[in-house]
Amino acid sequence: MSKIVFNNISKIYGTTKTNIVKALDDVSFQIEEGEFVIILGASGAGKSTILNILGGMDNASGGDYFVNGENITKLSEKALGKFRRNEIGFVFQFYNLMPNLTALENVTLASSVAPKGLNAFEIFESVGLLGHEKQFPSQLSGGEQQRVAIARAIVKNPTLLLCDEPTGALDSKTGAMIIKLLKDISNKYHKTVIIVTHNSKIAEVGNRLIRVQDGKIILDKTIANPKSVEEIEW
Repeated sequence: MSKIVFNNISKIYGTTKTNIVKALDDVSFQIEEGEFVIILGASGAGKSTILNILGGMDNASGGDYFVNGENITKLSEKALGKFRRNEIGFVFQFYNLMPNLTALENVTLASSVAPKGLNAFEIFESVGLLGHEKQFPSQLSGGEQQRVAIARAIVKNPTLLLCDEPTGALDSKTGAMIIKLLKDISNKYHKTVIIVTHNSKIAEVGNRLIRVQDGKIILDKTIANPKSVEEIEW
């Protein structure tokens, strides 16, 4: 059974005929466990709306969204909060770390509130941050802060790791390192990773590409032999 099923999902903003905007229009796809998926599209295409619905941060206007057979679109607000906390790991463009906590404390806090959390120090070490435990976010580079954010997301042991433009605030070299780290995590922990981006270079490293335009899926293909990060000319 597929881990994720989007079945005829729509998202409509506005209440009258003159101001209705269809952010998503009858979107359907399936994603298997352990896939490294790139959702590619220009600004306003609908890709972030897909990510928000996948993460339980927004509700669909129509259609059904299933994770492991459970219809997420039918959950109560309380159950939806539990779904976000237990099953979703988020990585954002601007890190969103807690500035008054050290790098390791940011990760430890996430682990402590997750019922199936992993060992915080082991995850911290696995993303290449050994030696930065006691530093605060303001003392870290952008790439290091994003590694903390990735560690914080993965330490929850989520079903889905959702990444919203994770390299958008980074230079190309550091961005490539972050994408490689995400691929390594997907392989090591057999996690389903979904990256939303406008960067077509990133699309070349995924084993699945979903392209979005004007709220519709215009391409959905499996890539048998994705390129390694080192092969891409960033």
